[in-house]
Amino acid sequence: MNDGNPNAAGKDRKPLEDPAGKHPRGPWIRRGEQAVVGLAMAAFLLAAAGYALVERWEGRRRIDIDHARPLVAEFEVDVNRAAWPELAQLPEIGQTLARRIVEEREVAGEYRSHDDLLRVRGIGPRTLERIRPFLAPLPAAAAVAADDAP
Repeated sequence: MNDGNPNAAGKDRKPLEDPAGKHPRGPWIRRGEQAVVGLAMAAFLLAAAGYALVERWEGRRRIDIDHARPLVAEFEVDVNRAAWPELAQLPEIGQTLARRIVEEREVAGEYRSHDDLLRVRGIGPRTLERIRPFLAPLPAAAAVAADDAP
């Protein structure tokens, strides 16, 4: 009973015990299982060391990203069919110039040569020369005229 003393409440209580006495008080895993885990870890470490030695012996190394050769993505853009996001990927052509290229194409018609890009405000000879390697070849003017014929 509690006589009004707050400290007296827990003095008579005993810690809870396992009534059946089945609570294990030993290692987390049994000795036989410990041996199996230890052997598996040793086998893994030996295999990893062997793999590393074979790789080293054969001269193969990991690729160090700082010393890897840069990969160059090659692509060509058809200025008469590309949407502005594709044109914006060209060097020195951002979203604004790409939109102008598309707008000029819609207003004045398809570009018959790459030099026709000079009519777009913001594209000068220097910019044109920078993007020229990325432009898909345009059909010759004679071939375009033949397509327009009835």
